[in-house]
Amino acid sequence: MAYSEDHIVLAAEYALGTLDADERAQVATMMAVDQEFAALVQSWEFRLGVLNQMVGTIEPRPIVWENIRREIARTLSSQDSPEAAPPLPEFYSPEPSSPESSATEPSATESSTTGPPTPEPPSPDVPSPESNSDAVPIFPPQFVPQTHAPDPSVAPVTQAPVVDGSKVIHLEGRVKRWRTIASAVGALAAALLVTLSLQIFLPDALPGALRPAPRIQTVELKTPAAPLSSPAQYVALLQGQSGGPAFILTIDGATKNFTVRKVGATPEPGKSFELWLISDRLPRPRSLGVIGSGDFTARPVLAGYDADVVNGATYAVTVEQSGGSPNGQPTSAPVFSGKLIETVPPSQPQLPAKK
Repeated sequence: MAYSEDHIVLAAEYALGTLDADERAQVATMMAVDQEFAALVQSWEFRLGVLNQMVGTIEPRPIVWENIRREIARTLSSQDSPEAAPPLPEFYSPEPSSPESSATEPSATESSTTGPPTPEPPSPDVPSPESNSDAVPIFPPQFVPQTHAPDPSVAPVTQAPVVDGSKVIHLEGRVKRWRTIASAVGALAAALLVTLSLQIFLPDALPGALRPAPRIQTVELKTPAAPLSSPAQYVALLQGQSGGPAFILTIDGATKNFTVRKVGATPEPGKSFELWLISDRLPRPRSLGVIGSGDFTARPVLAGYDADVVNGATYAVTVEQSGGSPNGQPTSAPVFSGKLIETVPPSQPQLPAKK
């Protein structure tokens, strides 16, 4: 049977002897009707019984034995003859009889026959009160309570005021309960921490019911789709009157970015080549920028023009001052020119492959 915390604390306090009379009677009744609760109390008594070994024995003072003899004598006298109090019983002390005492015994016998009757002398079983030096106690010392009787030679001590200890006992019981609850909660937290640590680091060490479920993570990989169609590519050969190519102009049909490749043209000192777009749909030539001194020059300036204008225009190169035309218009006649031709046609849209 599982007992509550109050029952366990009650059994422990019963073993310690800190309960009052009503509580001890309640525990005794519970022990009489419940053998398991009685075994619980006995287990607490076994645990706490070792505390008695820490208390040393105390030898009583001689006055204790004198008081015990006096009380025994008073009890015997009250039971035998309440009217006449016999002498105090003393312990038997066997001593050798002296010649004088043996000589007086016949005279005492003779006087008893002639005179009035005299009381009988005390029997050897009841020794005289004076002979107590080597007295043998009636009760063995192990059966005598280890207490001290009041010593008349010591001044009485003023008794301390009685304090009600019921509240102290109640508070002590509550403290024990809270300590036990705190210990149980701490043990539960430690077990939970160990279980969580094992689930994270050593899940195989746990039984099957406590092992975490395997984690399955599905990752979807998306591959970039292949372009359904490729744009057209355009090229223009910019050449002069001699017929040799000076520049190669390449335009991407999708982005309209162009690249100028220098082939045979050599700029004059202090001059620059500038590229122009000439179309009948535009009122005047439009500058596409100065061609750099390197082999390749790339510009994204065609993105603002229509595809028909870009594909049908004439591209020309003029010789301008260093840095290009100052007013945005060509200052000399074109030295190289050419038109676009389609080199790579646009591909047809492709259907995605079936899986």
